[in-house]
Amino acid sequence: MSRSLLLRRVSGLFRLSGKTSPLRGARFSSSLEPEPLTVTEQNHGVRRITLNNPKKRNALSLAMLESLKENILTDIDSPELRVIIISARGPVFSSGHDLKELTSSRGADHHRKVFQTCSEVMTLLQDVPVPVIAMVNGVATAAGCQLVASCDIAVATEKSTFATPGVNVGLFCSTPAVAIGRAVPRKVAMEMLFTGTPISAHDALLHGLVSRVVSEERLEEEAASIARRVCAASRPVVALGKATFHRQMSQGRDAAYALASRVMVDNLRLRDGQEGIRAFVEKREPVWSHQAEPEPL
Repeated sequence: MSRSLLLRRVSGLFRLSGKTSPLRGARFSSSLEPEPLTVTEQNHGVRRITLNNPKKRNALSLAMLESLKENILTDIDSPELRVIIISARGPVFSSGHDLKELTSSRGADHHRKVFQTCSEVMTLLQDVPVPVIAMVNGVATAAGCQLVASCDIAVATEKSTFATPGVNVGLFCSTPAVAIGRAVPRKVAMEMLFTGTPISAHDALLHGLVSRVVSEERLEEEAASIARRVCAASRPVVALGKATFHRQMSQGRDAAYALASRVMVDNLRLRDGQEGIRAFVEKREPVWSHQAEPEPL
């Protein structure tokens, strides 16, 4: 049977079954197409990004980082997007950088690109206007632990562990230390960095690396529940609040209060700022516009 006849017959079978043929535009080859490094879906305001390379322990290779960056930035200003959840396939959330990309044969220029891209992704998580939730079910080490620390909220299962073991392979986790050192007490961060010893999910909760710890069976619902509560709020109000929180955290007390006071006034000028107050006074549910424009005078 000729190849063209085979294609027509198989395509016809899919049409008869009422399914769209997967063969349109496909090519026959001896090997399957590689799976994407990240998978995204978006429903009801929630974008789920899944690290999708479990065979390589979801290592944050340059390609993985670039894919993750694209997934985060796509339609980031759309009012339809309200929260991002980052999770992973397999027993390892992420093992950190792909060490095969960090050998001397790749050269310093490639090394610089890897760490620059990683830093861009980590700062992006805090700079985007919607909250980002890490949903962790397994091991998060080195830059994988950095990814968790960089998210606004982190929900982990009881079996999850966190570590910065770079010192044990001769590469101190200096860039993960930026995020982790801002998430946990200094002496906890230093012990993690100097020894590479993993900490449990409950210790991670105790020290502020994660927001809550749940059973594996409850992980999906817990993350979804947080996402639903975020989606119930006004997008521009949440965006303003998130940006201000991260900015004031790097300031001294007096400067932080001055900034926050100005932002409270700006918040009151938003359409949704006034709608929320009117709704409270009128004892009704607010009807958010999700528009960033100020209330007309």
